[in-house]
Amino acid sequence: MQPNTPAESTPEPLPYARMSDADATAEARRIIADAYQPVRQMPTAYRDSTPVPAYGTTPPVPQPDHRIVPPWAAGTAVAGIGVGAACVGIGCGIWLACQGFAAVTLTSVLFITLPIAAVAAVATAIGSAVRSIKATHTETHHHYTGPVRQETNTITAPAYGLIACNRNELHG
Repeated sequence: MQPNTPAESTPEPLPYARMSDADATAEARRIIADAYQPVRQMPTAYRDSTPVPAYGTTPPVPQPDHRIVPPWAAGTAVAGIGVGAACVGIGCGIWLACQGFAAVTLTSVLFITLPIAAVAAVATAIGSAVRSIKATHTETHHHYTGPVRQETNTITAPAYGLIACNRNELHG
């Protein structure tokens, strides 16, 4: 019994009307029949088999995928692999030579080869910088046939301050 409920309470009337036995039996049969109905399947894919309309008489042309790596990136990667292989080879050679002289630890061999690796890394960085500086100057030649109209427009977009307000001006 709840503490706020009086000891004797009258039952509340039901919010719905009582069904007759015949109506209850019919409703129970309807609920059971609905429960045992097979579930309708929704299609997960659809293939449209109508032919695609043709636009012109030109057959389709294969378009191969050519991903281009910039030359400076490929050169830097190859140089890095070469420097790594050279350092490993030189380090192993020094380590094997030191094994013949005395029982030298691997740590001491690494300290011997560290300057060689540093010089090789600096040389690679300098080579990459020189190559990228040379690559900045490129000439573009345009060859036109027929009437050509060339326009050169300058857009000035000043933006100053913490919150910038752009005022684009076209000078023709």
